[in-house]
Amino acid sequence: MTFRTKVLLAQAPLGVALVLLAVLAVRTTGLLGEGAEAILKENYRSVLAAQRMGNALEALDRAALFHLAGHGALDDPEIERHIAKFTAELTVEEGNITEVGEQEAADTLHARWDAYQARFAELRTLAPDAAAALYFRELGPAFLAVRAATDSILDLNQDAMLRKSDAAREQAARTNTAMVVASLAALLLGVVLSSLLTNRLVQPVGRLRTAADRIGAGDFSARVPVSGRDELAQLATTFNGMADRLDRYRSSSLGELLLAQQAAQAAIDSLPDPVVVFDAEGDVLIVNRAGETLLGMGLGTGTTAALEHIPPPLRAVIDQARAHVLSGKGPYVPRGFEEAVRVSSTSDGDEYYLARATPVYGEQGGITGATVILQDVTRLHRFDQLKNDLVATVAHEFRTPLTSLRMAIHLCLEQAVGPLTEKQSDLLYGARDDCERLQRIVDELLDLAKIQGGRMQLRRRRVAPRLLVEEAADSQRPVAAERHVELTTEVAPALPELEVDPDRLQLVFANLLSNALRHSPAGAAVRVRGAAANGSVRFEVSDQGPGIAPEQREVIFEKFAQGAASPGGAGLGLSIAREIVTAHGGAIGVDSEVGHGSTFWFTVPTKA
Repeated sequence: MTFRTKVLLAQAPLGVALVLLAVLAVRTTGLLGEGAEAILKENYRSVLAAQRMGNALEALDRAALFHLAGHGALDDPEIERHIAKFTAELTVEEGNITEVGEQEAADTLHARWDAYQARFAELRTLAPDAAAALYFRELGPAFLAVRAATDSILDLNQDAMLRKSDAAREQAARTNTAMVVASLAALLLGVVLSSLLTNRLVQPVGRLRTAADRIGAGDFSARVPVSGRDELAQLATTFNGMADRLDRYRSSSLGELLLAQQAAQAAIDSLPDPVVVFDAEGDVLIVNRAGETLLGMGLGTGTTAALEHIPPPLRAVIDQARAHVLSGKGPYVPRGFEEAVRVSSTSDGDEYYLARATPVYGEQGGITGATVILQDVTRLHRFDQLKNDLVATVAHEFRTPLTSLRMAIHLCLEQAVGPLTEKQSDLLYGARDDCERLQRIVDELLDLAKIQGGRMQLRRRRVAPRLLVEEAADSQRPVAAERHVELTTEVAPALPELEVDPDRLQLVFANLLSNALRHSPAGAAVRVRGAAANGSVRFEVSDQGPGIAPEQREVIFEKFAQGAASPGGAGLGLSIAREIVTAHGGAIGVDSEVGHGSTFWFTVPTKA
């Protein structure tokens, strides 16, 4: 038997109850109809016959009175019609005897009618005076006797009709009560039977749900008892087969999975650098021991709330790296030591960490998480600081003898110590240019040491962007004219004033413009532009030089990058420019294509 058939059978009691109610209703309606029909058949015909006999009798009596008064003759055909009508209705009454005593009343009426007919026939043969005496002596009393007999039959049937009507009304009331009781009983019985059958029908579904809950809770030994051959039995069989396979799979794979997980955790814990693994929603999944020690996240993982316990600088860089990877931008790689985050430590002084992040890919190739590694660069940072201190010290020590050397060459060129030959002058002019170049390198090294040491103080004041651009261009126009390069400016109108250190920004402009002029051929053009850009002012310096190769664009802003300076330079100009722009809260970059020139740009926020 199929499951559908069982469902239909479960509803069968309700259908049977409805059928029984319908049969009972039809039977009750039939009984009520039969009662009404009986009243019409048994009594109403007699009542109607008695009324018609009374009407005919009244007509005959009026005809007799009119004859006595001289206004009519008793040989009128209408009189015969009334006599025939009375006789016919009497015959009907005699054939419809239904009540007790009605037969005696009918016989009495018949006898009295015969007597009345005899007197009426005699009245029709007498003279007026004799007819009057007969009417008042015999015909009148006979009329009253027939009338009384007719009324007796009428009353007898009318009383019977009233009795039967009351009985029918009482029967209807009893029938209504019986119908209500029967309907409630049938409905209750149908609901109870249907509920019992339905509960029995859904019991396998409940057992199936209980087994599914147990398997969901990890109890793979749960099974569903199977009985029958319907769809539920087939589903239970399939479910048990699935549970068997899951149980075997867990038995065979759980140990391997646990071993793999423990090995992965051990591998992560063996790393000296803190490691935090996030899922696709940004919640913390795994933290190694170094991460628990540094970040204080041993209290629990699973949500981003675990990051609230770590120092704000570390939380900011972790959030930045995580968001970069989960947004689909690829691995997050720092640009240099300047992005290292300082963490105070009571044991060995301050520590520095660089955040790196790589995406975790799923089987379908989508990003399912991110791994953030906080690389400990404390020793490298200290080495870099020692290097910077050494460079600054050497540059500072170079300044005094270099100044003396420049002064001596200057005095010699002025022939203050004696005349010079042409060859001696050429050598001294070359030595002076080299001294000037060395002086610029020393100044750049000292500026860079101040910036990296945090000793650079910005003297901010409000300056119009147009004024910055024009002042920078004016300072480089002699060089542009000497190299036969066209230098133009273009500043968007209505730019807001900037809260900046104009002297420091002029160093940025000077470096970018000197590089652009140095690498532009004669007859080319260098353009300086300023325009609004997302809450900042963007300055651009474009040239028509040879352009920059892609592999050099990544390193030209690093210290000592020779690709960004002229031959013999120290490669510090763009590095200093980046530090100045960063100190103002802006960004710097380059757009270039080999053979089509370069555009160096930097931004300055409109609000400091």
